[in-house]
Formats: sequence, structure tokens, C-alpha cells
Amino acid sequence: MDKFIYKKSAGITALSASITDFSYKKHSHKEYAIGVTLRGIQHYNLDGSLQLSYQNGVMLFNPEQAHDGMAHDEAGLDYVMLYIEPQLLLEATQKKDIIRFSNPIVYDYRIQEKILNLSHAILSEKDEALCNELFLSLTDSLIQTNLSTDNKKDDILIRKAKDILHANLETVLKLEEICKELNLSKFQFIRLFKAHTGISPYQYFLNCKVERAKQLIEKNRDIYTAVAECGFVDLTHLNKHFKSVYGTTAFEFMSHLN
Repeated sequence: MDKFIYKKSAGITALSASITDFSYKKHSHKEYAIGVTLRGIQHYNLDGSLQLSYQNGVMLFNPEQAHDGMAHDEAGLDYVMLYIEPQLLLEATQKKDIIRFSNPIVYDYRIQEKILNLSHAILSEKDEALCNELFLSLTDSLIQTNLSTDNKKDDILIRKAKDILHANLETVLKLEEICKELNLSKFQFIRLFKAHTGISPYQYFLNCKVERAKQLIEKNRDIYTAVAECGFVDLTHLNKHFKSVYGTTAFEFMSHLN
């Protein structure tokens, strides 16, 4: 049976997941996603190549890095993930520019142990002060191990397109208006956007709506406000897309919040 448990502390969301038949649709997160495969093999496509994370594999996703995900075989899969806001990671590492992980999967016992310690603390609702200390210990290990590379600046057109998409989440995607603003044909824009992000503008827009809905649910504990403010037709529409990204319905996600 597929199971997803989310908890949040110190600005970090922890996920404990156990899946057999469930598969994530291609999506991305605005946060860093850092996790450990506990049992089975995590199977996903990232930047056009297949990745397999075996037991004890540490998975490192950069913000807005498109990927899917599933169990590699019928044996199923258990794993934990931490979702960390870019600004929080910068604050902890005292870096000025956003960092990017250069290796999608590593096998490093020290980092694995620190991810597990932090995720366990969040999921078992330990004091926030302890979670902050464990997070700082994890970020120190990530930097010391030199898993990151300097980030190249986003293409100006793509950044502008993302800004337009984020500013209009409550509406229907108007591709023609964005293309007019960027002085591109719609086919030029779709091709450029997908080449840069690994995901189509429509998929990205849907993901942003779901992410915004998640933020509103965390803030207001009100699913129907999220439906209205993010432009979903109804709760069923929200739940369909929410589950494809987070593995659980919006209502189930809310029930796990403190």
C-alpha cells in the first residue's frame, strides 16, 4: 500500500514515503529536494537521463529540476526526502549565490546519516531548535563534501517567462500573451522553455499552481481557499494534480500538518 507522510519544522518539509504501484508524473519543486533511499530502488528520469538510487543512495535535486519517480520493480520502495527553500540553504551555508548539486546521486554515509537524523526529528515532531541544529550539521557536510557547482544565471527570457507564469497562477495559461511579451512564436517558446527547464510551460504552470496551493493549505488550513485562489475548477481538479506531485490528496496532506 502506498503511504506518504509530510511534516514541517524549522522551514523544512520532511516526507516519509513507501510506494509500490504509485508513480510521480514529471514535475519540479521550487525547493531543494534531498533524500535517502531506505529500501528498494528509486527509478527516475532527470535531465534526460535515467537515474537509479539503490539502498542508502543520497538523492540531490536542485530547485526546478524536472523529474518523475517510481519504484524500479514490484518489490516497492521506501525513502525519505527533505524539501529546503533555497534562501534557507543560502542562509545556513553563508553563500551569496545559489548553489547547485552537480551529482544527482551519491553514496556518502555521513550525509546519509545527517539526512536521516533531520528527517526523523521533523517527522517525530522534535523541538524546532534541535531541527535547526541538525539542519546546520547537514549543510556543513554538503559543502565540505563539495557536491555543488556554481550556478549559471538563468536565461533572461526564461526567467521573465517564469515571472509571468508565477504572477498569473489564478488564471488559465495564456501562451499567446507570454509569447508576445517575449517576442517569440509559441513553438519557439515551448522548445526553448523545455530545453532550459526539462519541462513544458504547461507542466511548469500546473506545478506552480499545485505548489502555491500547498503553501496556502499550510498557511490557512483551508483547502477551498486554495482551490479558488489557484484557479482550479474544483477540489477534484486540485486533488488530481496535487496527488501527481505529492503522492497524496490535498485533504490528506492537510491532515498531517501540525
